Amino acid sequence: MLTGFTPWPEEWADKYRKDGCWKGETFGGMLKECAALYGNQTAVTCKDVHWSYKELDERADRLAAGLHKLGIQKEDRVVVQLPNIAEFFEVIFALFRLGALPVFALPSHRSSEITYFCEFAEAKAYIIPDMHSGFDYRALARQVKDKLPDLAHVIVAGEAEEFQELSSLHREPVQLKDISPAEVAFLQLSGGSTGLSKLIPRTHDDYIYSLRISAEICGLDHHSVYLAALPTAHNYPLSSPGVLGTLYAGGRVVLSPTPSPDDCFPLIEKERVTITALVPPLAMVWMDASGSRSDDLSSLQVLQVGGAKFSAEAARRVKSAFGCTLQQVFGMAEGLVNYTRLDDPEEIIVNTQGRPMSPFDEVRVLDDDGRDVAPGEAGHLFTRGPYTIRGYYKAPEHNERSFTADGFYQTGDIVKLTADGYIIVEGRAKDQINRGGEKIAAEEVENHLLAHPAVHDAAMVSMPDDFLGERSCVFVIPKGEAPKPGELKAFLRERGLAAYKIPDRIEFIASFPKTGVGKVSKKDLRETIAQKVKPAEIKQS
Repeated sequence: MLTGFTPWPEEWADKYRKDGCWKGETFGGMLKECAALYGNQTAVTCKDVHWSYKELDERADRLAAGLHKLGIQKEDRVVVQLPNIAEFFEVIFALFRLGALPVFALPSHRSSEITYFCEFAEAKAYIIPDMHSGFDYRALARQVKDKLPDLAHVIVAGEAEEFQELSSLHREPVQLKDISPAEVAFLQLSGGSTGLSKLIPRTHDDYIYSLRISAEICGLDHHSVYLAALPTAHNYPLSSPGVLGTLYAGGRVVLSPTPSPDDCFPLIEKERVTITALVPPLAMVWMDASGSRSDDLSSLQVLQVGGAKFSAEAARRVKSAFGCTLQQVFGMAEGLVNYTRLDDPEEIIVNTQGRPMSPFDEVRVLDDDGRDVAPGEAGHLFTRGPYTIRGYYKAPEHNERSFTADGFYQTGDIVKLTADGYIIVEGRAKDQINRGGEKIAAEEVENHLLAHPAVHDAAMVSMPDDFLGERSCVFVIPKGEAPKPGELKAFLRERGLAAYKIPDRIEFIASFPKTGVGKVSKKDLRETIAQKVKPAEIKQS
């Protein structure tokens, strides 16, 4: 058992097996079974690359052998930072077969985040592309290696320079250790509200169950074609049903380098895509673009929108824009996923964020005193179930705050529950900003700003935005003369902060408003900026 992992209590694990949730499947076995069932049917399409299920299975075996020869073993952690390229799949399935654990980093992460993930997870290897969207990941790897000289391997998909080239690792398959479905398969990143992301351990049992149910609810089969427009390492396009749910169902995954209509619309036409997933800001961009383009999007049956709340007004436009069904998705990497159903009435699809996908999901909505609220009243969302974790990786103190004694996870979301079990998302209780689906921990950015010699104190809050839902604003108390906002943003970039975490707006202030117990009142700061800037006027500066 992986040190730092909190398993389900044995009685609950037995229950989920007895109830048919956990069927003893592993990811390595899943791909092997799909290869037997679907053989030469295409599994992954990326530009001119078309890998069949059989070919992907063989490549995973050969890469697993090469990684094994390199010294990567069961339970070793490997930070994987790959964009939407075919190699993503051979890498993760090779690691699954070894029992090594991918740590799913995003292409947008930079040295601050990657160094932390490698150090905290005690990673043995770091896998990157050579270049993506004009950024050289080998230069990033050098920065990480400078800080962590004990990082054993940097592996590059493409031109490796001084590092190890991924394509050179393929070897004849070897006998590997058996993997238990109860073991951790990989570590995902939380959208944590304090500091850097926490790591979320997902087992073969629990995650494959979520794929199976997601694929059923979304109507996937071997005719389905899923377009990965969002980064595949995100939980949402990975599993809801995402690329892994599509492979589980025997469908085909088509990879887009970006979520732009310029890339995605021609792919939908060429590959006859049937389903894809977006966050609300991108859905609005797509809808605006659909009226001025001639691409044939008639194959699209389902457009999923999730990651942040989708306004009802925008949701109503999807059917007329694309002629397909909208499916709202509300979930979290920690577990619980909610879907509107494809046959739900329009008012449900437009006005709610769905209902739990599994009959074994348990959901409670509680007031500030821990009492259940009546249907239609807002409260804190708590959940437990067969695919909701029981604890973060190596985070005992945080687990005490985030999980109840009887195993319910406190999500940090404020929601309403309708009488028929659908969830309406109202916002976040935690000190976290949801910028179009990208979660920003205010404390992390504040800590970086406090390192600037001209900053006495900093407080980051959300401000309303019609397009992204929320943008970020930092209130800064300067030391003496206030620096220019551009100087502070450049400082944050130089410290290796991901672009989406750079504040959209910086306000200078003499002192912070305080709560009755003397803490900074972020509620007052949010109200201040909301009054100062109307949502339609907010532009990223």
